[in-house]
Amino acid sequence: MRATRTYLELTTSSGFRPAFGHFPDVTLARVLAADATPELYRHCYRSVGEVFRWRDRWNWGDEQIRAHLADPAISLYVATRIGGGGEALVGWYELRRVAEDDSVEIAYFGLVPAELGRGLGKHLLSCAVGDAWALGPQRVWLHTCTLDHPNALPNYTTRGFVPYKTEEYEVAEC
Repeated sequence: MRATRTYLELTTSSGFRPAFGHFPDVTLARVLAADATPELYRHCYRSVGEVFRWRDRWNWGDEQIRAHLADPAISLYVATRIGGGGEALVGWYELRRVAEDDSVEIAYFGLVPAELGRGLGKHLLSCAVGDAWALGPQRVWLHTCTLDHPNALPNYTTRGFVPYKTEEYEVAEC
């Protein structure tokens, strides 16, 4: 199966058009490397990415996850909803500081399937971009592909991201 990956960027913070919503039962927190367990990372990655065929980190071992999260260039943010007797994951994002070009990549971003279509994606993306710009880069960038949710690309472009590169690639059938 063929897929298309689109790379998008913001080169100024003023080009960003945020869309914060009101989600009083949702808490967003940065998870420090010392508190980020391999189980939490796997839960975030698989809960959001399974339906969209995220597979590049599917089989990472505990030590590989710990080393990744210990990298000072990586920041992990987790959104949860409190209710029904506990906390439930609603979404997450991972920022990656790229020193070579003084940028921040929104490396992973997404919602669990049950949260799609409620406006939380716009809100969470607005938080991610704010956190990325707070790191002081020259640009913020991300990529999406035709396997991601159909609202992903429109959300990014509506928020002000501009495509700068596309590429075709082959995806293994699962």
